[in-house]
Amino acid sequence: MATSLSPDTEIQLTFERQRAWLSPWGASLRRYAVVNADGSETDLVWGYSSGANKKGGQGDVLIPFPGRVAEGRYSFDGQTLQLERNDKEGPNAIHGFVRALPWAVQQAGPSEVTCEVRLDAATYGPRGYPFSLLIGVSYRLDAQGLTCAFSVQNVGRSTAPVGVGFHPYFTVGTPQVDLAEAKIPATGYLEFNERLLPTGRVLDARGTEWDFRQYRAVGSRRFNHCYLGLERGPDGLATASLRHPATGVTIDVVMDQAFSAIVVYTGDAIADAPRRALAIEPMTCATDAFNHPEWGLTRLLPGETFTGRYRMTASLGSRK
Repeated sequence: MATSLSPDTEIQLTFERQRAWLSPWGASLRRYAVVNADGSETDLVWGYSSGANKKGGQGDVLIPFPGRVAEGRYSFDGQTLQLERNDKEGPNAIHGFVRALPWAVQQAGPSEVTCEVRLDAATYGPRGYPFSLLIGVSYRLDAQGLTCAFSVQNVGRSTAPVGVGFHPYFTVGTPQVDLAEAKIPATGYLEFNERLLPTGRVLDARGTEWDFRQYRAVGSRRFNHCYLGLERGPDGLATASLRHPATGVTIDVVMDQAFSAIVVYTGDAIADAPRRALAIEPMTCATDAFNHPEWGLTRLLPGETFTGRYRMTASLGSRK
């Protein structure tokens, strides 16, 4: 089935007043909206239709590494490995391999879909990743919102480095994200150099202009930050949010304990559509964790499976 897919292939999910559009091409999230009483739709995910219309990594799945790997080079268990340098911002590797692959649809129903793809060492070893993974991503609509779950199984013979990330952009109806308010439950963030690579330092966000543990206006800030030190509730979940201060329309991004980092990006470099929405990217490890495994890199033993999920929950505030 996967071979017949194209970047234009899309599947619509429905549950009560919620609508979501997914594509087996990259297992990508294309759009998420809620139907209002008058029949109009409120978009919560800045989306697109048809692969040619995607901007700035909208809805991408980022596996086996989210973010950048400096110079595309890393060492793992005594091997020095070189990834493809495919980052438009510099000679780095970025965002893994699976976002431009056709995934097989394993299960599909009115409100849920599961897609699967396999990375084999024979194919990706020459590209700097000599490990084999079986990857699944599912999306489900229910009374709590839109849930995205992942599973990564090591089907190879050696321990594999694994990171998982997702790249949704959120909107609450403001014409520019500057007018929205954000809340990011994190105490620190990585210091980046001019090439958007970590210097190795984790900076304390508390008491600075980048402290968003309580709602603050996004304003003119140029976010391209990888946050660490996530604060969690008694249930172990961490929640980031975007809110329209006038209407109360809110999207909550609720992450389980598999996620240890959040990238926040205002999309300033997106041609023709800068600052239209705010990327709140759940990540199981920080940018360049292949070179800094202490930042959440998962060492996945042969036969082991790594799982996690995050949920998007919408509140329409004063809108009817």
